[in-house]
Amino acid sequence: MLKAQETVLEIDLKALKHNFDHLKSRISSNTKFMAVVKAFAYGSDACEIANYLQKLPVDYFAVAFVHEGIQLREAGITKPILVLHPQAVNFNILIENCLEPSIYNVKILNEFIATASAEKLNDYPIHIKFNTGLNRLGFSENDVDTIISTVNESTSVKIESVFSHLAASEDLNEKDFTLNQIKKFKNITENMTKQMGYKPLLHMCNTSGILNYPEAHFDMVRSGIGLYGFGNSEKENKNFKPIGTLKTIISQIHAIEKGESVGYNRAYKTDTFLRTATLPIGHADGIGRQYGKGKGYVIINNQKAYILGNVCMDMIMVDVTNIDCKEGDEVIVFGPETTAENLAKTANTISYELITAISQRVKRLFIGN
Repeated sequence: MLKAQETVLEIDLKALKHNFDHLKSRISSNTKFMAVVKAFAYGSDACEIANYLQKLPVDYFAVAFVHEGIQLREAGITKPILVLHPQAVNFNILIENCLEPSIYNVKILNEFIATASAEKLNDYPIHIKFNTGLNRLGFSENDVDTIISTVNESTSVKIESVFSHLAASEDLNEKDFTLNQIKKFKNITENMTKQMGYKPLLHMCNTSGILNYPEAHFDMVRSGIGLYGFGNSEKENKNFKPIGTLKTIISQIHAIEKGESVGYNRAYKTDTFLRTATLPIGHADGIGRQYGKGKGYVIINNQKAYILGNVCMDMIMVDVTNIDCKEGDEVIVFGPETTAENLAKTANTISYELITAISQRVKRLFIGN
């Protein structure tokens, strides 16, 4: 790894390959793999990550919104791309870029068929999403007959896959709930397949589903957080390598006398002498204010330096009173050892929120290619 000279998010592609290989080892050779690269590939850079994964290879990509899929196409991604939450206003440009929509209710189904018909399309691939307990998006089990009759009346679309999403696959205390979701999905898809006359791809498992419920791998699995190095449990985390290391440097060191304050609103006041280091990273870079006031920390020369006072837009101040350091020294915000998950816990949140919040103004540096 290179020594930082500014704030940078270092992405280790060898770690990405390790995570992909591990996930592949947990599924059968016949099971397809969908890489979830929404939200800028969980803060990493979707185009770079997808281009790397396309060569490994993956079978499908997934994004949340249409504009994310367009960016992948413009970056040279040729594999199928599922858009998980498309809006009708974007259907024409979705089709123009050969993206494949998740269809999650009757309104969206009718609107997409109308658009596809107007474009004189034949058998355009769509993906039918069912709600089996997450209660976020998706048709209900009672909608099967309506879906089949609506699709059968049109030659413009064809059901490529039927899928659902597990609500608590990482929590083994909710095993009964998850098994009930799987059972419900099996019932739905058996009914659908019977009426369709052919078998679409079936998929239900996210990263934790891949690891904990092999009986639900079906024809394809989807992984997001696992690719980026997190297994959603202490046991599984040992099999993954976080791909991102967020680094910065010490811009200035201050001697703070007893009775002085640090930062906006004088949120930290000292009753003793201390040394502080100011770092060029703040809430505009993804380090939210919830990490301030002694909750969050960074690593300087292998020691924890806690954040003092309020996080500023472009800077944080940390306590280096007992750390041997100087201006220009490298600082690790999170990485393979002190992970994003560890830092996120200090603010009572999760790694997903922290890594996806890293601003795109932070330079991404790719290593290990």
